[in-house]
Amino acid sequence: MAYKKLKPHKITPPESVERRMRLIWKEEYCSKDVYTYDGILVRFYEDMFDHCFYESYNWKQNDKSILSLNRLEKMLWIKDTLQDKSALLKQGWNKNKKVYENNRRVSFIKESYVVIISLNKIHTKARFITAYELQDSENTLKILDSPNWIPE
Repeated sequence: MAYKKLKPHKITPPESVERRMRLIWKEEYCSKDVYTYDGILVRFYEDMFDHCFYESYNWKQNDKSILSLNRLEKMLWIKDTLQDKSALLKQGWNKNKKVYENNRRVSFIKESYVVIISLNKIHTKARFITAYELQDSENTLKILDSPNWIPE
């Protein structure tokens, strides 16, 4: 499957990058039904843009203060990943409870990109949580070692 990259760094003037990318987010995700390859309807909301496309200057503070051109470039990968039958599906980590949970599904592709969704009880609908490219092998190994996601 070919994953198309956007080119936010080529948008001019540079101050219009965020506005243009928010519009693409709204049109591609918030205004359309997005389904996973196995028929789960995933809901996206406009306010998720900040969490997904901003990075923290200081990861310990989780300040989400920097608009990430790298993340924006891969915006369309979210849908592609959800619809990719070859994606590795893993259970998501609940950091508050410190356990893996089957109601969170991590779709893992290309050895470094993940999309995380939170599923309803009967696994027919989900809410988008986040998507990002893994930056180090330690986190990649954590995902690879996590339990497989089990359809219910």
